[in-house]
Amino acid sequence: MQKALRIYGEVLRLVRRLPADTRPYYAKYARENFVNYRELDDNDPNELFLRAYNHSVWVLNKYSVDQAAASKLKEICGGV
Repeated sequence: MQKALRIYGEVLRLVRRLPADTRPYYAKYARENFVNYRELDDNDPNELFLRAYNHSVWVLNKYSVDQAAASKLKEICGGV
């Protein structure tokens, strides 16, 4: 659970790098996903962490934010 909370916090930090008008949408999207999948955290957390990282990188690229910003997230997720 601690690792999931660290990943969630880092995802929210990445949301701050997005254009101001998109931040509320992606912050809400991240929260909903972490809430919806909290039960699955014990079953296969690595798959969920990989999904969080990959989706974060996709969103950063969509808005032309350097994906290197997600390096800390990658480290927390276990170097996926």
